[in-house]
Amino acid sequence: MKIASFNANGIRARLHIVREWLVKEKPDILCLQETKVQDSDFPQEAFEDLGYYLAFRGEKGYNGVAIVSKMPLTDVFFGFGDGDKNEDARIITATIANIPIVNTYVPQGAAPDSEKFRYKLDWFHRLYDYFSHKFKPDNPLLWVGDFNVAPEPRDVYDPQGLLGSIGFHPDEHGALARVKAWGFVDVFRQYEPQGGFYTFWDYRVPQAVKRGLGWRIDHMWTTSCLAKKLLCASIDLAPRLAQKPSDHTIIWAEFAS
Repeated sequence: MKIASFNANGIRARLHIVREWLVKEKPDILCLQETKVQDSDFPQEAFEDLGYYLAFRGEKGYNGVAIVSKMPLTDVFFGFGDGDKNEDARIITATIANIPIVNTYVPQGAAPDSEKFRYKLDWFHRLYDYFSHKFKPDNPLLWVGDFNVAPEPRDVYDPQGLLGSIGFHPDEHGALARVKAWGFVDVFRQYEPQGGFYTFWDYRVPQAVKRGLGWRIDHMWTTSCLAKKLLCASIDLAPRLAQKPSDHTIIWAEFAS
């Protein structure tokens, strides 16, 4: 089973990239974040025409998550399941081929001294509680998406200079590490231990991709029983080099049946 994740930064603006990648790579599942479109305007037929099922939830102009799958999705719901509908466009859960998949668009956080940063840290705490109450670490579970955190020095181009900034702050590292300790394996790192592999390059940095000035903030983590079935994992740079790209690119992994 081939599973991919992509922060599209606007699914309608990036639909040409996504469709081309689906046709070429034929993943079984693609998780999307930051679709930036209300549900009534989501380009559903563009995916159904390629033979995919899908579920999505979005808002006009920001947030938005979706799961696209060759197989039917069951047990689909949005948010943390605690009655707070404000997070429905940031987290979607579905079961596909008996594997629960949680696709998240974690808040960016704005600045370390901001209320949005505290909101981000609290979001990770809520996510930990969500996993703890709904799942068990001994069972198959896949968590993917834009985590908006580079976990380790090898995940950013300048670990000394960037330390303390949004996406590479010790408080974020601690909050994310707590969720990971619940029972997750970073399957990309399981397959590729070397640094220099990134999923995000800031639009504002001139020639960031060419200069290697990236961050690995998009992830694919699984519980250990699923990680044992990992065949390969990779980051595809081509979508970031396409015409009118997102500032992110696609990360994917393949698992044995």
